[in-house]
Amino acid sequence: MRWSFGKIVAVLTLAILALWVARPYFERNAIGNGAPPLPVTIQPEGKLSDWEKSSAELFRATAPSVAYIVTASRSFNPLSGTNVAQGAGSGFVWDTDGHIVTNAHVIAKADTVMVQLDAGDPIRARVVGVAPDYDIAVVRLSTTPRNLRPLPLGTSAGLQVGQAAYAIGNPYGLSRTLTTGIVSALERRLPTSRGREVRGVIQTDAAINPGNSGGPLLDSSGRLIGLNTAIYSESGASAGIGFAIPVDLVKRVVPDIIKHGRAPQPGIGIAAADERVASQLGVKGIIVLGVLPGSPAAKAGIQPFRPQQEDGDIIVGLNGKPVETLSDFVAALDAAGVGAEVSLRVRRKDQERDVKLTVADIRG
Repeated sequence: MRWSFGKIVAVLTLAILALWVARPYFERNAIGNGAPPLPVTIQPEGKLSDWEKSSAELFRATAPSVAYIVTASRSFNPLSGTNVAQGAGSGFVWDTDGHIVTNAHVIAKADTVMVQLDAGDPIRARVVGVAPDYDIAVVRLSTTPRNLRPLPLGTSAGLQVGQAAYAIGNPYGLSRTLTTGIVSALERRLPTSRGREVRGVIQTDAAINPGNSGGPLLDSSGRLIGLNTAIYSESGASAGIGFAIPVDLVKRVVPDIIKHGRAPQPGIGIAAADERVASQLGVKGIIVLGVLPGSPAAKAGIQPFRPQQEDGDIIVGLNGKPVETLSDFVAALDAAGVGAEVSLRVRRKDQERDVKLTVADIRG
């Protein structure tokens, strides 16, 4: 079959028209799965986006309230003489009286504490007090600078996973470092000294490294929401999992440290068996090993448990809720607070009874 010149021209014309009509389809699929191309807005050189502007303003407003803390601890060795170990961490301005809040582990065993604010000279500080059960400490500047700027306090009660989080501190001695991220999780538990746990801990992916300890975790308004205290990392560097003590706990503990040099430790005056011991014995509850004379527990008639005689008391409930572990019991007493009346469910042999007592400051 022979094609005339006119037919060839007509076919080519139709093919070109078909390709022109189908061009948008091919372009969409070339970009990927039919999705239209995303618009790209290129900012003029030197111009910041709204998010960048807010982050920069947050840093300018809060960085002067963040402290760089350097410590020195001296020890004597008969062979090598006096040894000096140095440490570093972060903190933040609490009030205009010169109180600086940091972690207890930052200033632990320190003989000398120096604090540097903004671009000023280091200032010697004295330790006001510590609360090792919460890893919170307060130091006070020997000389209070003019125009000291306390950090605005927020709340941790209404935090939501996914909201923005900003950490400012001194990782590896690099002062005034800002890192950003989100609140990754809430209600984490963080072990501290003497077998206690801090409840309600904030998890964040804002980079936190050694030296950030004691520095602030902020919300997008520049208000304190947490006290950076630990990282989870096998290498010792940030792995995107950092932890901060919730600000609502900080607001409760710091005033007590400033006023009394320590935070009250709610308790009833008992020595309890380790959770592993209770587990080995197949006991669900708090095994009472000792009772402090004159304590609320002693006044309530609680007696130490003796496995050989299967005598003594095991605490199995508090205020109508079952208690299976020591950390749960301590957290419940801490939530109740010193001076609160609580009801304990106590088992002795096969009998259970309820006793009422008042939570006391067991170290007071």
